[in-house]
Amino acid sequence: MALLDNNKDVLPLSSIAELLTAKVRTLKMYEDKGLLPQKKEVKKLYSINDVKIISFVHYLASVKKINANGIKYITEMLESNMDEKNRKEFLDIVEKRMEKLSGVEVKDVEVI
Repeated sequence: MALLDNNKDVLPLSSIAELLTAKVRTLKMYEDKGLLPQKKEVKKLYSINDVKIISFVHYLASVKKINANGIKYITEMLESNMDEKNRKEFLDIVEKRMEKLSGVEVKDVEVI
């Protein structure tokens, strides 16, 4: 029995922003552009698995300087062309690479 359910929606954007050392308005901008996992609830909460996608989106925007259309294309390709296992492995690799970056290297962006 697993102690954590990585798919359970429990984190608000403010907590995710703190984890990523990003601004909440930056994450809201990603959300407005349709770059974050879609949530139907009024009070949007995100899962641990969603945080991996959100951090990947933030990395693409702030470090790689990819625009919103490019990020949307990349995330759609991940969703449509990778099964769950390969997508998880890919995001784990990305997460390990992002851990090597310091907070100074990842600058918060105002506009994509």
